[in-house]
Amino acid sequence: MTSPKAILATTSKEIRKHAQAARDQSGRDIILVPVDFSDHSEAALIQAAAYAEMMPATLIVLHVVHDPGEMPGYYSGLIKKKKVTRIQDIAAEAFDDFMDRVVEENPGLDTLCEADRLMVTGLPVTRILELVKHLDPMMVVMGSQGRTGLKHLVIGSKASQVVQLCPVPVTIVKKPDSEE
Repeated sequence: MTSPKAILATTSKEIRKHAQAARDQSGRDIILVPVDFSDHSEAALIQAAAYAEMMPATLIVLHVVHDPGEMPGYYSGLIKKKKVTRIQDIAAEAFDDFMDRVVEENPGLDTLCEADRLMVTGLPVTRILELVKHLDPMMVVMGSQGRTGLKHLVIGSKASQVVQLCPVPVTIVKKPDSEE
């Protein structure tokens, strides 16, 4: 079975259409999993897949493409050749590579193979909360680096902001230390 590829939704109408299609196809509730390709978001995705199999629920994996201006900073390491490429295309390729790797490394989680891959552009926290409004998931599962103290105050935390503002339950997952 081939895994679905990332879909870029550019309007609220497309997001609602995608959500309704996911619900109609499975007849189940939705678990939303925002990912940024980090180890923490991978741990969150694996945890969400386990939840989805127990409940059962449909996974919608979300990546918010956010790279302000004309400087592809976040995705610059992913550009293979010096050619003009849209950031969304680079992000879609990275998203599919990330998901394919996680699926391959976790063969026991069938929910990962069936997960919908959705991309939107914008500010991550704002777009995650907008998608929660349109998708009406039963929960959001997302990774966090778990910064504390001064780093948390200076850099902030997208996960913390989502927890404070999200109208549905949010589960935060941190990648376990290798020593644990």
